[in-house]
Amino acid sequence: MTQNRTKEITQFRLLTTRKFAPFFWTQFSGAFNDNVFRNAIIILIAYKIGTKSTIDSHILVNVAAGLFILPFFLFSALAGQISDRYEKAMLIRRIKIAEIIIMAGAALAFYFNNIIALLFLLFLMGAQSTFFGPVKYSIIPQHLEHDKIVGGNALVGMGTFIAILLGTITGGVIIVERGDLLIGIILCVVAICGWLASCFIPDAPSNTPHIKLDLNPLIQTWKTIGYARKNRSVFFSVLGVSWFWFLGSAYLTQIPNFTKEVLKGDGSVVVLLLSMFSVGIGIGSLLCEKLSGKKVELGLVPLGSIGLSLFGADLFLAYDSPHVQGLMGIAGFIRTDGSIRVLCDLVLIGIFGGLYIVPLNAFIQIKTKPQIRGRVIAANNILNALFMVISALAGALLLGVANTSIPRFFLIIAVANILVAISIYSAVPEFIKRFFAWTGFNPV
Repeated sequence: MTQNRTKEITQFRLLTTRKFAPFFWTQFSGAFNDNVFRNAIIILIAYKIGTKSTIDSHILVNVAAGLFILPFFLFSALAGQISDRYEKAMLIRRIKIAEIIIMAGAALAFYFNNIIALLFLLFLMGAQSTFFGPVKYSIIPQHLEHDKIVGGNALVGMGTFIAILLGTITGGVIIVERGDLLIGIILCVVAICGWLASCFIPDAPSNTPHIKLDLNPLIQTWKTIGYARKNRSVFFSVLGVSWFWFLGSAYLTQIPNFTKEVLKGDGSVVVLLLSMFSVGIGIGSLLCEKLSGKKVELGLVPLGSIGLSLFGADLFLAYDSPHVQGLMGIAGFIRTDGSIRVLCDLVLIGIFGGLYIVPLNAFIQIKTKPQIRGRVIAANNILNALFMVISALAGALLLGVANTSIPRFFLIIAVANILVAISIYSAVPEFIKRFFAWTGFNPV
């Protein structure tokens, strides 16, 4: 019994080790700040500025999402080179100092309610996150033993989406209550705490300190993607991760207007829905280590695809807009028909999303040579960014221009997920083979 208990808690024991805990809290604080900032802006647009502006709120919301993602596309190639060239703990500390400066500017922009400044700072925050991404994922296999990598990625995945949950609640509630000054204080304090945590991250020396930095973004972006394409399985895993962020970005971006226009809910219902989605991702991420037996199990990825399509499509069927005066709070929303089904769909989308994404991230890390790992992860970020920008454009065109309903938009991306899954698993049959091996089902 004692031995089994020890095995069960090994994953969480990483949070007590110096080689993982400071890094975990550093990335947690960054993810928290990203989402306080980003969701506060989106809710500000959807519920306040959007009602006063001549620009459609659907377009403004998707412009905000696109501005945060665009730097990943523009600067990831350089970020990958820097990650491979320099010692990573030092890089993280410098990146966190940049976050402090950006958050100080955001505090002033929120206080003066300057949407142009907020959108510009959102772009800068995206740039800061761009440089953190390759370091974040390439340092994990450098500090953790092979059998801890899945657990470490699961904890990072869980922590990221708990940070999304807490950041969403914090940003949403404060904006709804007009706490602009308080948001600025929180952003600055959390950024400083993240920098302090980063000071305790152990050194992670470079494997290629002599590489020459190429500052040409177009040429280097193509070269960086080429590093990922050297391994067919890794490249299609990168495409799978990128598609996940297309879906995730679509859900997170459209939920505020989905809540307002379809569910007839207020800002507190937005927070509830985003919380359910984030909790689901956290649960799914933590389940990965247990279901995979502490190894990278690609068989979980098709299972994740099935759940993402099934419950994504159910969002289209789950709810009919009630005829109510004004917007409902959480209590009123829960009493309406279909509300529990919507919440369950979002939790299950999150769970299957966690089962889908964690094995893919871990697989990319362990199957990539240490000398180019930062650049391969940068290629992953470039394609992630491209897919998220396409997601923002698709949302703006289908919802803002073509006037497609948000539930129908969710149905479209659920069907698209089936087509993408068929394409990836046909190109790399290893995913399906591992799925059948993991389930114990022999199709022959």
